[in-house]
Amino acid sequence: MSAAPLPPDEAERLALLHALALLDSPPEPALDRITRLAARLLNVPIALVSLIDRDRQWFKSRVGLDATETPRDQAFCAHAILQTAPLVVGDATQDPRFLDNPLVTDAPGIRFYAGVPIRTSGGVALGTLCAIDDKPRRPGPDDIQALQDLADLVSKEVQLRETLALARDQLDRSQAVLLASEARYRSMFELAAVGIALVAPDGGWISANGALCQMLGRSADAVRQATLRALTHPDDVAQEEPLLEALQRREADHYQLEKRYLRPDGEPVWVQQNVTQKFNAAGQLEYYVVIVKDIGARKCAEAALAAAMQDLEVRVAQRTQELQRANAQLQAAVEQQTLSARDLRRREAELAAVLEHANDAYVGMDEDGRVTAWNLQASAIFGWSAAQAIGQPLSQLIVPPALREAHLAGLQRYLRTGRSKMMDQRLELPAVRQDGSELTLELRIRALEVDGQHLFSAFMHDISERKREEERRLREARIDPLTGLFNRRALEEMLPQALARADREDKPLALLFIDLDGFKAVNDTLGHDAGDVVLREVATRLRAQVRQSDSVVRLAGDEFTVVLEQLNGGLAAARQVAQKLLAQLERPVLVSGALAQVGASVGVAMYLPGSGESPQGLVKTADAWMYQAKRAGKGRILPDG
Repeated sequence: MSAAPLPPDEAERLALLHALALLDSPPEPALDRITRLAARLLNVPIALVSLIDRDRQWFKSRVGLDATETPRDQAFCAHAILQTAPLVVGDATQDPRFLDNPLVTDAPGIRFYAGVPIRTSGGVALGTLCAIDDKPRRPGPDDIQALQDLADLVSKEVQLRETLALARDQLDRSQAVLLASEARYRSMFELAAVGIALVAPDGGWISANGALCQMLGRSADAVRQATLRALTHPDDVAQEEPLLEALQRREADHYQLEKRYLRPDGEPVWVQQNVTQKFNAAGQLEYYVVIVKDIGARKCAEAALAAAMQDLEVRVAQRTQELQRANAQLQAAVEQQTLSARDLRRREAELAAVLEHANDAYVGMDEDGRVTAWNLQASAIFGWSAAQAIGQPLSQLIVPPALREAHLAGLQRYLRTGRSKMMDQRLELPAVRQDGSELTLELRIRALEVDGQHLFSAFMHDISERKREEERRLREARIDPLTGLFNRRALEEMLPQALARADREDKPLALLFIDLDGFKAVNDTLGHDAGDVVLREVATRLRAQVRQSDSVVRLAGDEFTVVLEQLNGGLAAARQVAQKLLAQLERPVLVSGALAQVGASVGVAMYLPGSGESPQGLVKTADAWMYQAKRAGKGRILPDG
């Protein structure tokens, strides 16, 4: 499992997260509506608003998951907050970062994950809005855009909390502090992402910031010339007046509601409005502080969810009607039991014929592990006839000897607990034929319980040729086509493994970096075809002078590396091998009747077990020594012993 690294702004991020008091706080309906909508729109069983704390991820809102938090080092969301684009994992079992993650290998069995960072007004990522499924998926651009839009709504909720915290902190300061920080307060007031206004006790607007004016589609002067009531949608005036009166009677210190304002063209604007009072030193009401957030996008989302729920209700009603019709059909079927039984036997015969002649091997097995069904394709793939196979333990027919004990243990565990990681999964497993030859199967197995007995059915497809082709393509991707040596990609894969072996076996390792001397002159005088002949001959000579356990790599052009493992004798032994290689490379190469002469400069880097040197660092060291050898006169080996 690969835990996510810490973001560069981790200290600031944690300070903001704790300052906003989001962690371990009660559920909020606005966020719960968003997670429900995310689960609905993306058709996933789990949707979360996840906040990344120092050592955990805590779920501010969750759908489809009982847990309230998990360790941070297991959190997919800890990876998502490190990037600006959404993190999409189509199949976690194929992703090296997550394939052995407990959230993948155990409950909830994550396969698909898509997460979008939730950011503060300063762009700091506090967590994510994420969608999770226990099946692999390939989401379309519309799905990811929908998740992005919903994450923006969550970010706006966080940013509103930020603004409210700043506004409340500012209002709690004394008059002297307010006067001293007027410029800063005015900047916050004007640049806030939400609407902020001061309203007189009689309902007249004292001031309104740019965000509110833009929201209302009016200039600051036009807003000040109106009243709170005049700009409110007529249908929403009645619900606000009792709340305002309660404030005036000091029965409450603030109120919050969702309402509509009207733009000049009559278009309504849905907002969430928070109103608090500001008193002077004498205890008299000076003005109301009004915080306004545009929730039009959320209202659209809620309308979409309501439409989806209505559609679901219609489909439930339709399904109920279908079930009623099915019940009537079932009653008719009971009346024709004899006819149905005959039809069932006919269908069983048809199914048996289909299974017998299916393109995939079909094998049935009882709970003792013995074969009960074996079709023609099974005979063709495995070599056993149906007469030979039926009644025999499946483990003795197709399971490789090394896996038979595990196969039988898994069968007994399923019979005992009813749980198995193999059921209803598409798996790739090794198998053997009657003649002992090996193959690779694509397998899907299901279990049925009939009259208290467990029966198993499996469809198998021989994918050996496909796997061989995949291995061939992988092998070709690691081989230099001109020389047949390993290429740079192969070196990047094999060198970390070689260093790990050196640590494990406590044996030093050497890396020789070889650059040909005089190769450009061969190309210039004899042509590039001649240069290719020289490179192939160089590869042949290098391979001939090293052990089978050593590796020869062509990096690019006329650069080669040799990895010498289990090297007794340290640098002196490495230089001795390099000297042999130089002697071979200095021998002329016959090319189209002409002799091509090249040499080489060699840089040596030693790896001592337990030193912690990185593969990149080892290559860089050998490369640096090679260049020093070049500058020292070529045909040299550095460092000196």
